[in-house]
Amino acid sequence: MLDAFFRPNSVAIIGASRNPSKLGYAVLANLVESKFTGRIYPVNPAGEEILGYVSFPQVADLPEIPDLAVIVIPYQHVPEAVQACGEKGIKAVVVISAGFRETGRAGLELELKVLQIAKQFGMRLIGPNCLGVMDIHHPVNVTFAAGGMPMKGSIAFMSQSGALGTAVLDMSMGNNKHIGFSAFVSLGNKGDVSEIDLMRYWADDPNTKVILAYSEGLPSGQEFMKVAREVSRKKPVIMLKSGVTQSGQKAVSSHTGSLAGAEQAYNAAFYQSGVLRVNNLQTLFDHAVAFAYQPLLKGNRIAIVTNAGGPGILATDALEKANLQLARLENATIKALEEFLPDAASAANPVDVLGDARADRYEFALKHVAADPNVDGMIVILTPQAMTEIDATAHAIGKLTAEIDKPVLGCLMGDHRVQTGIEIMAKFYTVPNYAFPERAAHAFAAMRDYNEARKRDTGEIRKFEVDQDRVRAIFEKVRAENRVSMIEAESREVFAAYGFRMPRSELASTPDEAVRLADEMGYPVVLKIASPDILHKTEVGGVKVNLHNATEVRDAFELMVYRATRYVPGANIWGCLVQEMVPPGLEVLLGMSRDPQFGALVTFGLGGIYVEVLKDVTFRIAPFGETDASTMLREIRAAHLLDGVRGQKPADKDALTDALQRISQLVTDFPEIAELDINPLFVYEKGRGVLALDARIILQARQ
Repeated sequence: MLDAFFRPNSVAIIGASRNPSKLGYAVLANLVESKFTGRIYPVNPAGEEILGYVSFPQVADLPEIPDLAVIVIPYQHVPEAVQACGEKGIKAVVVISAGFRETGRAGLELELKVLQIAKQFGMRLIGPNCLGVMDIHHPVNVTFAAGGMPMKGSIAFMSQSGALGTAVLDMSMGNNKHIGFSAFVSLGNKGDVSEIDLMRYWADDPNTKVILAYSEGLPSGQEFMKVAREVSRKKPVIMLKSGVTQSGQKAVSSHTGSLAGAEQAYNAAFYQSGVLRVNNLQTLFDHAVAFAYQPLLKGNRIAIVTNAGGPGILATDALEKANLQLARLENATIKALEEFLPDAASAANPVDVLGDARADRYEFALKHVAADPNVDGMIVILTPQAMTEIDATAHAIGKLTAEIDKPVLGCLMGDHRVQTGIEIMAKFYTVPNYAFPERAAHAFAAMRDYNEARKRDTGEIRKFEVDQDRVRAIFEKVRAENRVSMIEAESREVFAAYGFRMPRSELASTPDEAVRLADEMGYPVVLKIASPDILHKTEVGGVKVNLHNATEVRDAFELMVYRATRYVPGANIWGCLVQEMVPPGLEVLLGMSRDPQFGALVTFGLGGIYVEVLKDVTFRIAPFGETDASTMLREIRAAHLLDGVRGQKPADKDALTDALQRISQLVTDFPEIAELDINPLFVYEKGRGVLALDARIILQARQ
């Protein structure tokens, strides 16, 4: 439990100072000004009185064991201070001091020393290199943020960046923002307490309705997913994750590796764990206030009430783009609106009450639309026109929200004239306002996504009957030869051991052997270059199809080997793979690359030679079950091809879902697999299954 950080009865400030320019003064002053009701113990070697509180020369001199210690001293002395806290019996420490792993190797070593001391004494530690901690409801503020405490509310916010945290807290107290917090934590270097710990804690915090996070990197990816999945079923978790652009992607060699990266891994991890991901701070708080101050959206049917046609159309477009439905009003609702509204008004959704609408017209329309059983949520748009009663309309919107169990989002557009209306909705009724209708629509989309995430059944992780011993033996042989790249014949054996159906294929080391194998298989056949040093065979002319006789096989073999040795000098050429020709099917790609944070990232998409250009792919973190596997089939842009187009029969989705789960099991069973591809995998019509044509596996290099 982390209660000592958020609900301490006593706090020691180690490094408290009488000098207003020092952080030790700012932290103590903030704690005092937060109206903290517990006992405060400044610790300063001078033993002087600070801000009216008796200061103690050292931790050992404190008259009791404080619940929480906050360290604000030069980094060189932090280990000594943490040791003193441990010997005193303090169990919770916030290290604000900087100068640790963020500064380089020496700083990292110092940080590890601090963490070792904390672990020795069973202490929990936030930081180092952080802004501090706030709990607004109790209250306690042990940060050096300027501006005091933010407004009390139900949003818990954790930030890896302290500077970003100060900016957000300051913005929340600006004109008409009215963003209320339950707690704030600056994580800093996350030496001990991380996002995982705080999610667990806030999941059961009665003052918190929504959890926000800004993160630059997550610890223990699989544990994060497990905890986030549990927490997000209780309350929304919304995350802004930075640092996932292509510039941070490592060099990769397989098709899947070139398609995958940190961005795709985080997207998959957040989706599978029910975390709502946003791409900027504005959206982070747009979504947060909707969840914090309005009831959850129970469906996806949205109604719009507006006094302006243009904004109503914009809202309609935004809702449709977000895959939300424009609610179809009941005939009784439309009739009531038509009888009350002017002839020029629109009684259908969006309901346009016209530019001369006063508060009473808005109030009538809102009550009838809100009562319609086909409406799950409402966007109320107001533009400031000559006849508009802004304040009275704001009160009408707010009173409505107190009477119904449906979310209502305001969109009072403009600036100067609508400020008091925005203030009224936020202060008296906690109705969030969005400057533009698109932002309100996106907030509703987040609510819809959260509903779907909570209901999502991840499905049982299926265990197939496979031959692990056979795969283990193949990998040991490859390792014994000091290789990480496997030739296709070896990769095919691995996939066959996991239940994949493949065309008959044999390795030929000479042209004569290739002809003999082709004669046995029957023509036509396919020839593929076999070399652990050549992964993309087509790039070196290493694939020949439709070979109809011995002469063509012999010529293709000799030409392939010649081209391979010319284009990849020094390559170890094992010969050619002779493969039977099979009927064509829909070409898809199955693959995996191993993400350093989350582990096996499985890929599905359109296959063939254009996969890296089209990039019509989707991703999941393994292991996953049937639900995720079948959902992947619907997520690619070309999903309709699987349903059959232009007279083609529907593809065998069941077999494809099965294949994805087999890949998931394979890469989970064998974490030494770094990358793999099946490209193409032929998908035949329903009932005829799938066939793996081209396969490759790359193992992780031994450390």
